This record gives sequence, structure tokens and C-alpha cells, in this order.
Amino acid sequence: MARIDKTPFEATIEEVTLDGQGVIRRDGKACFIHGALKGERVMAQQTGRKRRFDSAEVVEVLEPAAGRVEPPCEFFSLCGGCKLQHASIETQRAIKEQALFDALERIGHVTPEARFDPLTDTTLGYRRTARLGAKYVPKKGGVLVGFRERGSPYLAEMTHCEVLHPAVGQRIHALRELMDGLQARDRLPQIEIAVDDDERVALIFRNLDPLSPADTERLSAWAESEGIQLYLQPGGPDTVEPLAGPIEPLVYRHPDYGVSVPFMPTDFIQVHAGINRKMVPQALAALDLQPDHRVLDLFCGLGNFTLPLARTAAEVVGVEVDDVMLARASSNARDQGIANTRYERADLDDVEALKNAAWLGERFDRVLLDPPRTGAAAVIEALAPKHIERMVYVSCNPATLARDAERLVHHHGYRLERAGIMDMFPHTAHVESMAVFRRA
Repeated sequence: MARIDKTPFEATIEEVTLDGQGVIRRDGKACFIHGALKGERVMAQQTGRKRRFDSAEVVEVLEPAAGRVEPPCEFFSLCGGCKLQHASIETQRAIKEQALFDALERIGHVTPEARFDPLTDTTLGYRRTARLGAKYVPKKGGVLVGFRERGSPYLAEMTHCEVLHPAVGQRIHALRELMDGLQARDRLPQIEIAVDDDERVALIFRNLDPLSPADTERLSAWAESEGIQLYLQPGGPDTVEPLAGPIEPLVYRHPDYGVSVPFMPTDFIQVHAGINRKMVPQALAALDLQPDHRVLDLFCGLGNFTLPLARTAAEVVGVEVDDVMLARASSNARDQGIANTRYERADLDDVEALKNAAWLGERFDRVLLDPPRTGAAAVIEALAPKHIERMVYVSCNPATLARDAERLVHHHGYRLERAGIMDMFPHTAHVESMAVFRRA
């Protein structure tokens, strides 16, 4: 292994990556410097050496960038949950915008005709779902709960989290104390969290072994006293079962459309409630919906877009691969008197299955897609011959959005009318975006 030179060196940062690392060329080789921003002059120390690039860390900031700020969380230098807290929120958004538009140009060979202004909301205490690690570490005084250390498999030692909803983020220390008193403290490796619009909290403890009566009693008493829904998960996701607390459906709302979306703590929902309430109206406006339109909502989940779409369109067909989620989406619509939605099960990544999908033979005026990080390559190819006038694509991965944009624009006759970021995950390297495609 090549020797790492620990001698501090001076550097002027040329670029910054999405995960908050400054980029320089040193001895003809790329070097990524953690904690630096574009334009800064810093003293850095090498931390790693690989064949194609080196890594380093800021030792001292000699000339700070205008966008440098004091991180709002005292654990930022240790915790790997956030990457960009040393940058102002405006600088973070500029970094994310550059990541999106660079990907569209470099991978998709396409430039949007116009840009959305960044969709913004609160930047702290926003995260309403997360998976926290838990580990009993005697050398650190007991159980640790939180995110992993930056660049390490070990859990960060933290007492609170500034990005988690305060109903959970300010309970990290209490969770550690609770778990320290359990016999099974070294057999509870993770906690799933969910917080709804009414600040009701659900926690799912992953238990590798059955709990003793004493542990069950301790957890139950704590959940009841705190008013928290507490679940156990002895195996896979389908083994989640309620243990204690006021077990009841969680819910989030779209007040602009008069709809509610009940959800279980294991369900996928958008992490940032404020951004979600702004994202849906932006998407619907971009679709330019008319009362006689039939809309296809792909990767529909619980109906986050489907239910608001149904308030304007003649009919909305939601498509999703998960049977349980589809059943709940249908129930959500029925319980709110929404009769103009229909739900179809399909694996939208399966090219062969899509060839035989009956719903693809129907007429649609608009399409909304909200795929996972892998994108929507298969279903885009299936939709292309239908010449649907307008599509809105909600993305959580600039690279796969750019790949799919290349197909839509350069092979299927669409224009990229507008694109922009939505700050769904402030302080992190995650980029959420929206793109609007229109038939040329």
C-alpha cells in the first residue's frame, strides 16, 4: 500500500462535489478534500491514496468562501448523515442545481428550455422518516443511536439530531437511556422512525431475538408514557407487529386538495412534508390538466399524486408493483369519496411484462412518473409509441433522470421544457428534482 504523506499542504479549491468535498489537482492527480468549498484557500492533510485519486481533509481554512457557515449541528464533523452543513443553504442549493444540470448536459445531452426556481421550505427538523442504527458499545458508555460516522461503519456518538423531526431528533438521548436498560440491548440493531402531520411518532425496533418479559414491559411502559407507537420487527418487513402505545394510522395531508393519505410506519412517503405540499401543486400545474384528461400516475405508491390529480382530471390510473400499497391507495381514495381513480399492478422495470399490460393500450393525455433511484427506462420505452403530449418526471437521482431524458428527447420526439431541484433533503447530498417533457 502506498504511503500516506501526513504533511499539511496548501490548496485552492477548484470545484466542489455534491457530497461537500473540494476538488483540486495535485501532482497531476485528482484530490478530494473533505470540508472544503469552491474558491477557498485551505491547509489540508492527506487521508487516503488510491490509484486514480487521493483524499484529504481540511486542517485550517485560510480564506473562506462567501458561502461557508458554522454547521448548525454540533455532531456534523463526526456524523455521516449530513454532508453540506458547512455551506450556506443557498450554496447547497447552487451545488445541487449544478449537479442536476451538469448531469442533464453530460449524460442526457440536453438542456432545459427553462428552469424551475428551487422549491424550498424549512431546513432543520424536517425529516419525518429515517432508519437509525443502534449498537451497544461498552467502551462508549452504553448504547449508541443515530447515523453512521462519516466514512466509517461505526455509529456516531450523538445525543440529538438537528435534521430529524424534533419529536424524534430531540429524543436520541432518551432512546439511548431506554435501550441501555434492556437485557436485549445488544440485539436491537436498528430503529425505523415515522412522524405524521399531527406529530404522532411511530418507532419500529428490529429485534434479532424474542424479547424477555422484562424488556417487553420496559418498552411498553416507555411507549405509553411518551405517547409513542412502538412496534417490533423480528424478521423481514412483513413481520412488523405492534407492541405498545396509541397504535393508530399515521396521516399526512394535502390541504390544497382536501385529501389525506393514511400510512403505516413501514410505508414509503416523502421525507419533507413542507416540500411535498409544494411539490404536488407544482407537478399538477406543469401537467396543465384539463377536466376531461385521463392521467397515468406511474410508481403511484399510496396515492401522493393520484388523489390530488383526481380532484381535476376525469380519471387517474395509478400503477405500482406492491399489492399491499395498491390496496391501501384504493382504500384511501374510496374512504374520501374519490371515485375517479383506478389502480393497476405492474412491475414497471419489466420490459416483457409491460408489453402485455392492458392499461398501456388505453388513451392517456398526461403522465406523471415518480420512480425510484433506478429511474424509469423500461416504462419510458413502453410509453413512447403513445405520443402522450406532456409528462412530468419527479426524480431522486440526477443520473437516471438524465439517462431517461436522453431517450425522451433524442429518440422519442420530446422537448425538455423545464427542470429544477426541490430541496427535499437539506444539508445532505441527496438531489430531488422535477422535469417537464412535452411532445415536440
